[in-house]
Amino acid sequence: MLPSQGLPAQIPAARWLLVGVLSQRLWLCEGNNILADYPISTALKGVGECAGSEQTPRGWHCVRARIGADAPLAAVFRGRRPTGEICTPDLSAQFPQRDWILTRILWLSGLEPGVNRGKNAQGCVDSMRRYIYVHGTPDSEPMGEPRSHGCIRMRNTDIVTLFDQVPAYTPVFISEQA
Repeated sequence: MLPSQGLPAQIPAARWLLVGVLSQRLWLCEGNNILADYPISTALKGVGECAGSEQTPRGWHCVRARIGADAPLAAVFRGRRPTGEICTPDLSAQFPQRDWILTRILWLSGLEPGVNRGKNAQGCVDSMRRYIYVHGTPDSEPMGEPRSHGCIRMRNTDIVTLFDQVPAYTPVFISEQA
């Protein structure tokens, strides 16, 4: 069942994603029906739209690009390109401060001008230019608590499953209250 708080005013009839910042859950939906429910990790610094804030942006987005369709589980990406590395506990321990982007990337683009697309009085709020993704993370990283640098982190096996069900331009609503 969809959460009772934080839903958009209009729910798409087709497939869409709901990201719940409060619940630290991502739901794959079709209309009002939940097809899948995943634990996630959003930004440690909370929600916000400004460039450099390391916060998760709110509102309507879409999946602008799908990256890594054939990459192996735990494949490491830098600049949206595979490095050829596989993230292991040893590699992760060598770089403890690195914000690992693994396995698959769903690159989000904001759909609300002045909110999460383009600029406003505070500066750049463009989610795509901020490189906001839904992506895999090392298995050692906890889910269900805010820990990211702005993106939406998922377990590697979960992002593979989700990726295969989400085409480009799928709507995504990021809710602070859900």
